[in-house]
Amino acid sequence: MKSNQFGKSGWTPDRIGSLQGKTYVITGTTSGTGFEAAKILLSKEAKVVMLNRNPKKSEETIAILHRELGTDIDVTNIHMDLAALSSIRKAAENVLKTIPQIDALICNAAIAQVPKQTLTIDGFESQLGVNHYGNFLLQALLFARIEKSKGRIVTVGSMGYNLGIKTIQFEDMNWNTNYSPNGVYSQSKLAQIMCVYELQDRLEEVGKNDIKIYACHPGASRTSLIKTSGSLMTRFIWQLMKMSPFVQSAEKGAYPQLMCATEPNLDQHGFYGPTGRNYWTGPVGECKLESHAKDKAVAEKLWEVSEKAIGLKWNL
Repeated sequence: MKSNQFGKSGWTPDRIGSLQGKTYVITGTTSGTGFEAAKILLSKEAKVVMLNRNPKKSEETIAILHRELGTDIDVTNIHMDLAALSSIRKAAENVLKTIPQIDALICNAAIAQVPKQTLTIDGFESQLGVNHYGNFLLQALLFARIEKSKGRIVTVGSMGYNLGIKTIQFEDMNWNTNYSPNGVYSQSKLAQIMCVYELQDRLEEVGKNDIKIYACHPGASRTSLIKTSGSLMTRFIWQLMKMSPFVQSAEKGAYPQLMCATEPNLDQHGFYGPTGRNYWTGPVGECKLESHAKDKAVAEKLWEVSEKAIGLKWNL
């Protein structure tokens, strides 16, 4: 195990100085790690643009942030549902119209352990549709603005990438024949992570070094991710686990994405998160990424399949 570059305590938000003049766009901020990340960025004087699907919850979130941090913070919400490509296109258009600079796009929102096969409005299996295709399209649409800002794209993956079949099931992307809540969640997170390193390769090929692409994971954090979509049994087991020392706070779960969004000179080829046992909790730093997540042939094919699915070729 290599030693943590940030020392024994790992990376913490104390390392972030003033972020005045910087803008962060974050998906999924009405609870959990996304909320905590937004709160910490705002406390460091950044401008935060939240992308959420529930307008009422978004309003409540802004009210909470105002109450906790004061009314002079710069926080807004743009409506976006990652389960609908048309909603992502509309939100991206809105961002490009109103946000001249993006220092980091943090793709934090996800769904997990959907008990039965469910399709999105565009006909994708829902976990792959939201977690992978939705984020892939959002990144493609905002890419030019992030590049112009010499910004970053941060993808919040999951250690779940290392479960399941450990490759992409191209012959049945919707999992019509062997649907399993965990198996497909794992697939969606593997797809997200693979595309981070594939995008890095593609940018290196064309000599674009102004934009940095990062992958991280939150470890095991007390969030509502399972509560909102998992089966009754999964939710019950998770509720019990949340009381155990194997699970950390949502605030600590936000540290990896904050590090990837703000830490200067962070090596983009690493995979970041809690470095303790099973990578569930512990000091934040670089974690080992298993080789199947960097399988070049699979990643290249996944990129083509994903571009076709979203109906858009990345303009690199």
